[in-house]
Amino acid sequence: MSLLITNIGELFTNDDLQPASDAAVVVDGERIAWVGPATEAPAADERIDAEGRAVLPGFVDSHAHLMFAGDRASEFAARMAGEPYTGGGIRTTVGATRSASDEELRRNARRLVGEALRQGTTTLEIKSGYGLNVPDEARSLRIAAEFTGETTFLGAHVVPAEFADRPDEYVALVSGPMLAAAAPHAKWVDVFVERGAFDEDQARTILTAGIRAGLGVRVHGNQLGPGPGVQLAVELGAASVDHCTHLSDVDVAALAGQGGTVATLLPGAEFSTRSPYPDARRLLDAGVTVALATDCNPGSSYTSSMAFCIALAVREMRMTPSEAVRAATLGGARALRRDDLGRIGVGARADLLILDAPSHLHLAYRPGVPLIRTVISNGVPQ
Repeated sequence: MSLLITNIGELFTNDDLQPASDAAVVVDGERIAWVGPATEAPAADERIDAEGRAVLPGFVDSHAHLMFAGDRASEFAARMAGEPYTGGGIRTTVGATRSASDEELRRNARRLVGEALRQGTTTLEIKSGYGLNVPDEARSLRIAAEFTGETTFLGAHVVPAEFADRPDEYVALVSGPMLAAAAPHAKWVDVFVERGAFDEDQARTILTAGIRAGLGVRVHGNQLGPGPGVQLAVELGAASVDHCTHLSDVDVAALAGQGGTVATLLPGAEFSTRSPYPDARRLLDAGVTVALATDCNPGSSYTSSMAFCIALAVREMRMTPSEAVRAATLGGARALRRDDLGRIGVGARADLLILDAPSHLHLAYRPGVPLIRTVISNGVPQ
């Protein structure tokens, strides 16, 4: 079944530097088959008239923590009243997640995936990290794999309470039996390299074990302060290092110099924790590939809205609207090492958004307004 989307006022392809006007796109099955001027569009089985609206690729959210139970609304309220964010609340979610049934975890994930899709997210990465024992990490990833192929083993989120005085034993568990149980359901391995979580040596042990198990590397790094996360990510050829809030000139140069590790920025976390925002302008001017993602989680960024993150990136991180949209689409695809996502071009997966607006600029210009009129996922209007 083919589908023609015509009378597009602005087509934001990511294959061209400037959006096209009066354009059309033909989808054939799950792929984009043709892109060009509306007057030259071939016939198709079905037709959508965009009526002058903007069309852009589906959002690619390359960092989300959806496998959890419960919420931490009271913790958020305490932060808004002045309590600092330390990451310690993760253990609260661990307790709720361990107590939840498979169906409760599945139902919550389904709710959030649906919520994200309605807001234009057509690809989601989903992490574990709230089980922190062998059975709960394995089942979290098994359930996550029902919703996405981009699953990440984050057994090294924090050291759980029962190992508080034995962190090295926990590292051995994560890089041994837990990894063995999780790897069949995971594509990636991740570590929170941060004070209060895992140091450089512990993280290297876990990540290299993940590499040996056939998993790609992702890293949480440099969120709460300067640290080794970025350098370790570059050393190990990670697809992405995420947060990147506190970067030295050496960190920026390392990201710019090797070209393969994307800097994924998560402004929802800074918004929710009242923390300093990353300087995206500094990274972009250095030639670093930047992605935007939601960091959707119950503690430090409980949002599934990529449009909200785009608006924050423009307002707080010195990105232009075009750069922010590109980072939320093509940037996310590169953070997942996917060349079939985040762009509108022949052969790409048919994930497209029709905005209820004439231009992509409105995503930042009209923050908080539900501008996603139509979502086309894998060639199917939702």
